[in-house]
Amino acid sequence: MTRPPLDNAHRFTRHGWLFLHTEGTPRERGFQHGFLLAAELGATIAMTRQKTLFATGDSFEFFVEAAQILYRDKLDDELRDELAGIAEGAAAAGVTVSFGELLAWNAYLELLWNWWPLSKGKLPRGRKRRHHCSAFIATGSWTRDGGVVIAHNTWDDYTEANAFHVVHDLQPAHGHRILMQTAPGLIHSATDFFVTSAGLVGCETSIAGFSGYDQHGLPEFYRARRAMQDAGDVDAWIRTMKTGNNGGYANSWLVGDARSGLIARLELGLRFVGETRTSDGYYWGCNLVADPKIRNQECENIDYCNVKDDAARRVRWEQLLAERRGQVDLAAAQHMIADHFDVYSHKDSPGARTICGHFDVFPEEFPSWGFGPYEPFGANDGKVTDARSALAMRFTGRYGHPCGQPFDARQFLAEHPQYAWQADLLRDKPTQPWTEFSSGDLA
Repeated sequence: MTRPPLDNAHRFTRHGWLFLHTEGTPRERGFQHGFLLAAELGATIAMTRQKTLFATGDSFEFFVEAAQILYRDKLDDELRDELAGIAEGAAAAGVTVSFGELLAWNAYLELLWNWWPLSKGKLPRGRKRRHHCSAFIATGSWTRDGGVVIAHNTWDDYTEANAFHVVHDLQPAHGHRILMQTAPGLIHSATDFFVTSAGLVGCETSIAGFSGYDQHGLPEFYRARRAMQDAGDVDAWIRTMKTGNNGGYANSWLVGDARSGLIARLELGLRFVGETRTSDGYYWGCNLVADPKIRNQECENIDYCNVKDDAARRVRWEQLLAERRGQVDLAAAQHMIADHFDVYSHKDSPGARTICGHFDVFPEEFPSWGFGPYEPFGANDGKVTDARSALAMRFTGRYGHPCGQPFDARQFLAEHPQYAWQADLLRDKPTQPWTEFSSGDLA
């Protein structure tokens, strides 16, 4: 078997991020991905094995077997070959990762949070509500130049978030170029934040309390990748996400067209879909679904108005965007995505209800969310871009808390020994600067 070329692929690190460029045929760019990120991919799969067993009691192999039954025949040849190339590249670099493991890793979110509960009749430990991420998108009279501005931070378990420091500049032989935040071994983003050469920008926040899954549909990771690579406008992007929807990893998607200034929110349940567009307005994302049918008929125990719980970040986003109407730009977006004001306590202090989430310093228990006191969970990064940057395929990111507050793993474990089982997985989050990345970047 001829070894695919590595000449046009590269990687480098910058302020906590790992930048990866791949290009060519599906197998070529997969091989480049697997070869260049082999060590990180091996560590990611090892972490996933440990966390999966702890959260479910089932081994990662259990999910690998399920993934091959559920998804293998639902991928097109292009993405199947790309995954196979990743496995080949990793092996060439001395790290053994199977195609099945890669498939399960790509489908990990819907396997654990949708398929496994359906098959077992219960949710995995600590994920009753899956509160993940804060975001907004704005355009028209709400922004300084009238163009699209988008911001997103990723809420996640600190151990799992260690993998999501990759900025992948993916240049396929056919379709649109993609610049996205992702993790080793993924052919989609999963966090999700992306810019494409079609001028599209997007992100999502998961829909809390959602239940519903159709194992006969197309997996979310497949639809998300196809939408990024194939869609030339917002309508085509939404159409791709809706086609074959299986309810997996149900999200509120915020997507915009940097060329026209159009933005949209797609709330994708299983039985119901919320879909709105505007060229003068904004949409927030905070795990609280706006569509009343999805919220009331496909979600459990969601309160649109309770600022001690679900509604806190919604209310804060509306306050921030109203205060900054006509002034929203990249600098403002960086400030807003790092906001610490708690509308329930009326305190400006990091916590579990703030846009920049910090459960690790929060002493209260959130049983409805599935979190105990001082959970090592929260906002792990920040990303922002505007129309001008997006058209040049650029975004600016901050790795670690978007506010810049550091996290010291050793000190945390000394103060909270209940999480000692994570000692070999937790990593420090030092203060990093906001850093710009572009397609075609070199070290």
